[in-house]
Amino acid sequence: MKSILENRPQLAEQIADVAEVAGYLWQKGWAERNGGNITINITDVTDDEIRQKPAISERIPIGRTLPHLKGTWFFCKGTNKRMRDLARRPMENGSIIRITDDCSAYEIIADNPVKPTSELVSHLSIHNYLIGKGSSYKAVFHSHPIDLVAMTHHQPFLKKNVLTNILWSMIPETRAFCPRGLGIIPYKLPGSFELADATIEQLDEYDVVMWEKHGVCAVGENIMEAFDMVDTLSKSAQIYLTAKSMGFEPDGMSQSQMQEIKEVFGLPG
Repeated sequence: MKSILENRPQLAEQIADVAEVAGYLWQKGWAERNGGNITINITDVTDDEIRQKPAISERIPIGRTLPHLKGTWFFCKGTNKRMRDLARRPMENGSIIRITDDCSAYEIIADNPVKPTSELVSHLSIHNYLIGKGSSYKAVFHSHPIDLVAMTHHQPFLKKNVLTNILWSMIPETRAFCPRGLGIIPYKLPGSFELADATIEQLDEYDVVMWEKHGVCAVGENIMEAFDMVDTLSKSAQIYLTAKSMGFEPDGMSQSQMQEIKEVFGLPG
């Protein structure tokens, strides 16, 4: 069967980036079994031929109406699909979906009738929020970075901006490359509307959000940008945890040193 990616280099490039990031997530141990999810808004790289394709699935309710998603298209990792397989064969382990005109359901268009991630309601709710605020962000991903998840098992770290300041202070690049810091959401049922809404609330202030005892959710203009922020935060967490394992509390950069980085690089916050 001819793939929808044939003769569509922009779409193929975006799917290739998803596959590359999926490989990184598996290699890093952030996506055990079928863990982790990726969705990207591909509306701007769809053409008339794609838009006229018939659905290869039934109409599947989202569970809520998301008005800003009218006329949008997404590539999604499939539910129960492994990141390591998404990396090797993205169109066999993911699917392209379109949102129905009433914005309350979706249909699978290509390449296979693979139902999207079980966290789809969270992802689509986030995309709806991003479009509604006029954001240029098109990528949402969720994974389970071991070091960052471990830090959410310590209650003092869950207070507002405590983890942000610890991780910013470990290495100058973290303050520069994740300038909005790290939001925290107390534990909520995975895949629930409650988790989706809490994530959206945190995204008013942050681009990366920790779900307590679960994982991280990040948004960005593309999947590489979103991944890079989490990768940088993970490096800081590793530095912190390595110092602790050596028997001492790391000094970290001072507030004045971090303020200097903010001013020199013109960072928000």
